Amino acid sequence: MFHLPKKPDSLRDTERHLITLTNPKSPIAEQYRTIRTNLQFTALGAELKTIVVTSASPGEGKSTTASNLAIVYAQLGKRVLLMDCDMRKPTIHLTFQLVGTQGLSTVLAKRSSLERAIQSTQVPKLHILSAGPIPPNPSELLASPMMRQVLNDVKGMYDLVILDAPPLMHVADSRLLASEADGTILVIGCDNSNRDLVLQAKEQLVLSGANVLGLVMNRRERTSTDSYYSYAHG
Repeated sequence: MFHLPKKPDSLRDTERHLITLTNPKSPIAEQYRTIRTNLQFTALGAELKTIVVTSASPGEGKSTTASNLAIVYAQLGKRVLLMDCDMRKPTIHLTFQLVGTQGLSTVLAKRSSLERAIQSTQVPKLHILSAGPIPPNPSELLASPMMRQVLNDVKGMYDLVILDAPPLMHVADSRLLASEADGTILVIGCDNSNRDLVLQAKEQLVLSGANVLGLVMNRRERTSTDSYYSYAHG
């Protein structure tokens, strides 16, 4: 049985989360462009076609980071696909004000084609593959041969694929995805992260064979709804 995600959130929430789109000249948006530049240097000439964005725990800003990174890469002229692989608590379709009736879960279950499930956005060159209806077996779907086929297909269609993955210390989904991707970014909410959990999360990534590109530190001011980000090589 699949459960439909919630209806899209408010426009105000969209504007808050997509700062690189709504206020591209802001210092926060500039930080995302800096992260993009640092990732390009970190790659050391290797082509990064698939990047997993995850965190140790919920609420650390991984989905916001994935969304804004996807936007700044698209603004650079790259063909970008943002995939919501958090099939337990999907949010990408809410952020971009899209429907969630088709998506990754229906593609993996062979209930819809990849082409029909991918949605365009207001950002030129940026497309979204939402999580789709919430399935009863996310880990099994993500570990399936069909998931590998989907990744191979989208790598041929886009310059960059960014995967928004679930928190590492709650389910095995992110480790499965990280082992298949070219690189992984770990997002840390500096005001609410548990240091031990972060270290365990990074260790789990290394043990899974992931290429840890670095850490994105989300410094959230308590008096503001805006988030400030910095990047550190892992």
